[in-house]
Amino acid sequence: MPLLQFDTTLSLSDQEKESFAMLVMERYAEEMTEDHVAITLRKRDSADVYLGRAVDGPLLFLDAEIRQGRPFEYKRAFALAVMEYAADQFEVPETNLKVIFTEHRGNEMMGIDRVGGKWDGE
Repeated sequence: MPLLQFDTTLSLSDQEKESFAMLVMERYAEEMTEDHVAITLRKRDSADVYLGRAVDGPLLFLDAEIRQGRPFEYKRAFALAVMEYAADQFEVPETNLKVIFTEHRGNEMMGIDRVGGKWDGE
């Protein structure tokens, strides 16, 4: 199960957080062919995050812990969808949006009921 962890200086309402999480989950399912996703949204004070070359405005970073094997095109499409949504909906400057993917073997990702296997593209 992928773990998508957002750190941001945005102040979002509960409704905005829920809408954003739903969009992220839908886009992940669409672009990465999996809908079993864990998402965290963490509000950070501006002094808690730093980005070289940032411009004035909020910051939003995504640390995406995913199963290895997905093609670059899948990851890029998902990252762009999330960043474009944040830029449009929350007015985060494009230069202040970052995504990093960390890939894991399937057996490194587990829940109490199962251990992940090799990604097979389905």
